[in-house]
Amino acid sequence: MTFIADLHIHSHYSLATSKELTPSNLNYWAKLKGITVLGTGDCIHPGWLDELKDKLVPAQNGLYCLKEKYNQKHSLSDKKMYFILTTEISCIYKKNGSVRKVHNLCVFPDFDAVERLQRRLSKIGNIHSDGRPILGLDSKNLLEMVLETSDNSQNDTHKSFLIPAHIWTPWFSALGSRSGFDSMEECFEGLTKYIFAVETGLSSDPPMNRRCSFLDPFTLISNSDAHSLQKLGREANLFDTEISYQGIYNALKCCSPDSITKNGFKGTIEFFPQEGKYYFDGHRKCDICWNPITTINNNSICPKCGKPITKGVMYRVTQLADRDIEQAIKKSNDFYSITSLLDIIAEITQKNTNSKTVQREYLRLIETFAPELEILLNTPISDIETAGGESLAEGIRRLRAGEVIIKEGFDGEFGQIKVFGE
Repeated sequence: MTFIADLHIHSHYSLATSKELTPSNLNYWAKLKGITVLGTGDCIHPGWLDELKDKLVPAQNGLYCLKEKYNQKHSLSDKKMYFILTTEISCIYKKNGSVRKVHNLCVFPDFDAVERLQRRLSKIGNIHSDGRPILGLDSKNLLEMVLETSDNSQNDTHKSFLIPAHIWTPWFSALGSRSGFDSMEECFEGLTKYIFAVETGLSSDPPMNRRCSFLDPFTLISNSDAHSLQKLGREANLFDTEISYQGIYNALKCCSPDSITKNGFKGTIEFFPQEGKYYFDGHRKCDICWNPITTINNNSICPKCGKPITKGVMYRVTQLADRDIEQAIKKSNDFYSITSLLDIIAEITQKNTNSKTVQREYLRLIETFAPELEILLNTPISDIETAGGESLAEGIRRLRAGEVIIKEGFDGEFGQIKVFGE
């Protein structure tokens, strides 16, 4: 069965997140988006774990469902949506003479495995202050702990696993320019063989990653890392397998660039990487945005403040790449670059995405027509024109064709993707 999964999000217990990120609201918005499997995020946090245990029930497939009494009634409420237990952990530690700051996504088959890791991490640092705990723990040691949470499982597929998160982000990732490594082996050493997927992050897409042959053994996945409900599914994964923990595990573990479809992993839904806030290099405060060549020509120094600029994802990928883009495209799995339906409606109406006009039209289209990702990816353009008008149909046609206007993101500043000119 084909379905969409977004494995990396956050709860209302994480810093700088919406207070509306509750199980009930996540269930409702996942259905609006067209997401069938959604990560819980933050499941190590004691408060969020208690809330999940209170409001979710096992679905007999290694996943969880919202209890019916918490299900918000709307046109899509009868569609089945599942939760998978996930959390992001920030590891800050010193290794090989440098301070490393690496974020890792951990995935669990049941609450017992979560609680085993929770008990061990509570002895290392504070797991109460932030939904994404910050711990002085080597990523390799975290991986070992995650694997040990399910060592007693009789079924190899019902194992906890770890995915390095947004691997190119300058400040907090396994390969980041500011605090990362030059390879997965340098980060995870002898345990690298237990890493079978990596998260590419908002500022890169599959062809960029496939320029680096050392990433060939890994399935490339994408997730929203959402801090609010509207951001769910801005990046996600396409599966064609049974809807279960085992199905997801197998698809991710068995996938390779040469055997994508037959193993259940079909590809990813992506940001245009230029929209990511670390695509190009620069200084946000100085309004300096450079491509890698300009950075090299300026010796990486900001001309306004004289300090080193932040090198973005494109620079870092180019630094480690051993393939040209044409070779990388041939090695890439299928992917679909999108921007949000809210942004397209806002562009047409010339109003803010948070305006009542845009919000009403967004909900009208979805509740009377189809989930957002279905509209953006698959719905016939003629049907979109009938339901939403000529401008919306043309905007989505341009989006699918890649006929977009791009302003690149840099140094923490999101880029912009538009489908219409001035």
